[in-house]
Amino acid sequence: MGGEAFAMRVLVTGGGGFLGSRICELLAERGDRPVAFGRSDYTHLLRRGIQTVRGDLRNSQAVREACRGCDAVIHAGALPGIWRERGIFHDINVVGTRNVLAACGDCGVPKLVYTSSPSVVFGDEALCGVDESQPYPARYLADYPATKAEAERRVLAANGQELSTVALRPHLIWGPGDPHLFPRIIAKARAGTLRQIGDGTNLVDVTYIDNAASAHILALDRLAPGAPCAGKAYFISQGEPIRLWPWLNEILLSLGIPPFTKRVSYRLAYAAGTILEYVYRLFGLASEPPMTRFLAGQLAKSHYFDISASRRDLGYEAKVTTADGTRRLTDWLCAAGFGGRCAHPNDG
Repeated sequence: MGGEAFAMRVLVTGGGGFLGSRICELLAERGDRPVAFGRSDYTHLLRRGIQTVRGDLRNSQAVREACRGCDAVIHAGALPGIWRERGIFHDINVVGTRNVLAACGDCGVPKLVYTSSPSVVFGDEALCGVDESQPYPARYLADYPATKAEAERRVLAANGQELSTVALRPHLIWGPGDPHLFPRIIAKARAGTLRQIGDGTNLVDVTYIDNAASAHILALDRLAPGAPCAGKAYFISQGEPIRLWPWLNEILLSLGIPPFTKRVSYRLAYAAGTILEYVYRLFGLASEPPMTRFLAGQLAKSHYFDISASRRDLGYEAKVTTADGTRRLTDWLCAAGFGGRCAHPNDG
């Protein structure tokens, strides 16, 4: 569906964000009519002729109004991060998802693609090549994965004849336009505060932005009552894990930024995170601690996934390779002024 056969009107929650914007752009490029739902006007989308609707996921009426007349919803809106007031993660990620599900039912929307996260299965152990049979952990080390898991359960449980649902779990989305991950890493590297956590041998899955956005459209097109993907969750990645810390250093070098050399053991980082979490909670500090238990695990341990199911059921492949994506990212970072002396590592 989509394109000339049938131009779908697709509501994209979080449509002004990094992933949501790219989903909207790809939908528009093929002839569909995306509607970006979020808390701003998103002039970068308006300039491309993409409709935007202001609203908050916590407002059920606003979500319902945005859903009216839509043929599908891609629910990419969420509160990311690892440290906020506890209630706000639940309100946006869980209550917001409940509002989306209710709006789909009230407005007769037949398809819902939900953007989940691989962190829903991350407890405190490494995840090496696991598939979607990996269970949810008994406990979570942060509110974000806990609330994303609860929302994912609700979405998958809602699958049926009236509403077909699917959940995608793209891991560590990166690429040109990244507003958070690499700008923060670069700022820490320039300030000399970036530290390698662990021994640096951990393997981690990553997902280039175009691949992550394309996966959502593939899922949208294949979703229908009784379809193989209906009611299921899927890991999405490049399909080839990278060694996280050498990859980050390669990008810094390409920007003319000295590589980081200082290291902190996982055990020490985890202990520091435990203490900092206690202190920040005790004194009600709103800022994010420099380390948490969840962050220590994410940075020091391996977490990569078997994406055979997404290849089989969604027809997914990472069309932009990690090497090509890295080059595109560094080109964008240089053009955006993040680099000093920019050069690709293999350029000599």
